[in-house]
Amino acid sequence: MAAKTQSTFLNMVVVLFVVTAFAGLALGSVYNLTKEPIEIAKQAKLNDAIKAVVPDFDQIVKKKVFPIDGNDSLQFYVASKNGQVIGTAVETYTMKGFSGLVKLMVGFLPDGTINNISVLEQKETPGLGTKMTEPKFKDQFLGIHPADFSLKVKKDKGNVDAITAATISSRAFCDAVQRAYDTFEKDKGGNQE
Repeated sequence: MAAKTQSTFLNMVVVLFVVTAFAGLALGSVYNLTKEPIEIAKQAKLNDAIKAVVPDFDQIVKKKVFPIDGNDSLQFYVASKNGQVIGTAVETYTMKGFSGLVKLMVGFLPDGTINNISVLEQKETPGLGTKMTEPKFKDQFLGIHPADFSLKVKKDKGNVDAITAATISSRAFCDAVQRAYDTFEKDKGGNQE
């Protein structure tokens, strides 16, 4: 019979080092394999959102703009067709969601009217706050001009019908749209140099 190896501190350290090194290499390999497909999927989702919120266009100019409030810049995607600006897609955010970050793509026509809104990212409560992605909630913003429409829920003396049992998520959605509009107005729709 083979003799049992005596467990020593040095043996334990060597085994722990080998296991850790193997796990680190495996994790690094998986990260490298998935990094590019994840980026491609994110870019495709972003492109789809831009196409959903601005009218038919043939050229996009990307621009970073700092909002009036908030720490991170907003991305503006100024869309044009035949050299004429036809709309601006604004990638906006808020940290006021029930579960934190909510990211939206808001499409504005040149006069500031909301053309469409697409939800890019949210981690709200399934079946409640996640209803912000449904047309029943989102469509109440379409075709309105925020200068003539209070982007607050009715509970806060605004014009927005909140999602039932998800007032915080509804407020967050409104906050992100308001940030996009305020920045759009400040920056003249992304046309200011």
